[in-house]
Amino acid sequence: MKITFIMANATYAGGTRVIATQARELMARGHEVVAVTTPPPPPSWRYRVWSLLHGKGWPKTPKAGGSFLDDTGVPHQVIERFRPITDRDVPDADVVIATWWQTGEWVWNLSPSKGAKAFFIQHYETWGGDPARVNAVWKLPMHKIVISRWLADLARDKFQDSDISRVPNSVDMKLFNATERGKQSRPTIGVLYNHVPFKGFDVSSKAIEIIRKSLPDLQVISFGEAEPHANLPLPPNTRYTVRPPQEKIRELYAQCDLWLCGSRAEGFHLPPLEAMACRCPVVSTRVGGPMDIIVDGENGYLVDVEDHAALAERALQVLRLSDQGWRKMSDAAYATACRYSWQDAAALLEQALRHAVEKQKSGAAKERPEAKSRELIP
Repeated sequence: MKITFIMANATYAGGTRVIATQARELMARGHEVVAVTTPPPPPSWRYRVWSLLHGKGWPKTPKAGGSFLDDTGVPHQVIERFRPITDRDVPDADVVIATWWQTGEWVWNLSPSKGAKAFFIQHYETWGGDPARVNAVWKLPMHKIVISRWLADLARDKFQDSDISRVPNSVDMKLFNATERGKQSRPTIGVLYNHVPFKGFDVSSKAIEIIRKSLPDLQVISFGEAEPHANLPLPPNTRYTVRPPQEKIRELYAQCDLWLCGSRAEGFHLPPLEAMACRCPVVSTRVGGPMDIIVDGENGYLVDVEDHAALAERALQVLRLSDQGWRKMSDAAYATACRYSWQDAAALLEQALRHAVEKQKSGAAKERPEAKSRELIP
């Protein structure tokens, strides 16, 4: 098949990593793949006003930087400025894939010659756009491909669309791995720093504060894309790394007895699975990917969203395990990461894209799909 991914601003974010990996694997399966992307969008008027009021001056539009598409071998076309991607930017193909709610609007307006229209959904993106427009894109009769059961349930329950394909993310075991190990000599927790509210770093921080009352010598390791904000500080004495190289991230995971996730919402969220690949159990709120990969008491624990007390309680339960008990949970976490590869994921995505093409040929994409289940994996 000839396949086109339409993206708004390819970066080093997790969502771009997923798309770049899937595009590379589809090429390995013999398909012709191209990514068409925009440069970064200009700052919003709200941010510009905020910047002026806070004495930071008039912000400039950021320049395009590198992304996870680099060095994949995937042909990558960046248009001249941030604007809707149109027919003149896109090659004719068998299928064209929107990867963000805004690109869904653009893909819907492309000519049929650009391919059957699919929507690769990595989150319910009301946090990144006008909820009314986001919902309108979800209602378009493009074939939906989601990465977690939570998104599949959302498509079914909120948008009455059950003819979807679920293609979970995997993890690169060549990049993220660790040798068999025991507990650290000093109890150590890892946590991702992100100032975006739905990422729930404040929830994780509250949990860490509780844990330290029982384990005063607790060590906290963290990394993130930005310097910490004054209004969202790191827990005291946290070892923090800004934008670590991928090899360093593996080392950070492997130094932890536990990976903590306090997110309020996630489409999938790669760090817990990456941590598992580095033999680290995970305690997380019930969001996206963690709900699909964590089995309570086996490779980690799940707690309710916003429940920092329960997050702390389960974390203490893991940290207080005997070395033998912790090794058993560590081995189970590693086995979870090993059981499903990016090659498996690409095979499922290929199947989903063929289904999108079949729907276009049959005319099914012109109407609302019937309510029927199309789960591609258990």
